[in-house]
Amino acid sequence: MARGARRSAWTAAACASVTFGLIAWVRGALDAPWIAASVAALVVGGLVGSLFRTRIQVTPEAAARTRHSVAEALLANIPDPVILVDRRAVVIEVNPAARALLPALKLRHPLSFALRAPDVLDGIEEVLRTGAPLKTLYTTRVPTERAFEVQIGALPMPDGPAGGQPNVVLFLRDLTSARRLEAMRVDFVANASHELRTPLASLLGFIETLQGPARNDAPARERFLAIMKTQAHRMTRLIDDLLSLSRIELREHVAPTKPVDLAGIARQMVNTQEPLARERGVELTLEAEGVHRLPGERDELLRVVENLVENAVKYGASGGRVVVSVERDEMPPRRARIVLSVRDEGPGIAPEHIPRLTERFYRVDVASSRDQGGTGLGLAIVKHIVNRHRGRLVIESAPGAGTTVRAFFPEFVAEAGTASGSEAG
Repeated sequence: MARGARRSAWTAAACASVTFGLIAWVRGALDAPWIAASVAALVVGGLVGSLFRTRIQVTPEAAARTRHSVAEALLANIPDPVILVDRRAVVIEVNPAARALLPALKLRHPLSFALRAPDVLDGIEEVLRTGAPLKTLYTTRVPTERAFEVQIGALPMPDGPAGGQPNVVLFLRDLTSARRLEAMRVDFVANASHELRTPLASLLGFIETLQGPARNDAPARERFLAIMKTQAHRMTRLIDDLLSLSRIELREHVAPTKPVDLAGIARQMVNTQEPLARERGVELTLEAEGVHRLPGERDELLRVVENLVENAVKYGASGGRVVVSVERDEMPPRRARIVLSVRDEGPGIAPEHIPRLTERFYRVDVASSRDQGGTGLGLAIVKHIVNRHRGRLVIESAPGAGTTVRAFFPEFVAEAGTASGSEAG
């Protein structure tokens, strides 16, 4: 029973009864029988009005419109592409994610106009024929290569114009990130195995030689032992770099908060690398004045400066000069930055190599890198440390023009009421 209709009926009956009572009182005819008649009229009018009230009904068309609005809102909030087509594979409904993936999608147009994938179109026909859902793959290479798992299923439409015949819904799940991660994992295992296999093969070969033909050859034994020592150190560096990279990646989501003086770290590392620079005939200079603090982890920042300076000294030695600088960069109204720059005057790097320099085990010149004792992980470690410090790494180089590597870090800003001292450099 509708509460509003019942209330209206009783209100109308009460108003009529009171009106008649007032008229009788003005005429002087108000007595007990008249009052009893008014009350009886009130009760009868209220009951009759309630019995014959107009019922509030929801038409099937209004209910269908409500369900359609809810379905549209649900589709709009699904992050993956969803496409609804009829039995002729004509598009009925799509969500924003599907429009972004396939801009050519248009309502009431065949799906094949926008999605040229025979496996998907054949899958729609099979689902309509068998009624069983299926999965297939869809890949696109423009503008970038992406892979999707397409789940195709029949969608019953009891209220549809086709007499309850099912339509077909396509749900596209993006597999691009998962496939890239898997490819990186496979490449990493293959590269790490290869990097370890090479020095291990050298060690085994020299051991067999020392046990056989060179057993009593003292000069050959000394030469082979020196090479074996170098290869063992190479494996040790590789394992250390792999462990360091794993530890950094585990903590990459946690930004450091303790203030550290990057200028002091740069001074310490330049002094440490001076012997290597002199050995290779490189002039190593530092341009850093005062204190430049940033929220950081001292040991990790030492590793950043060490790797960048060591790379510049080893691979840019032909230029004869390496300059390390630390400065403050104002970017109003943004937060100021601390910039670490390492510049050499060596042979430089071709443009096609620069985007891949921070990949694990990527080398511009494999033979030269191994001769220099590199593991192929130095810049990957630098990149992850810079990311953990919420910074940015930029590499600028050109053949014959040297190389400059810059790391941008947010400047440390002391909060009110906290100590502003930094770690000693």
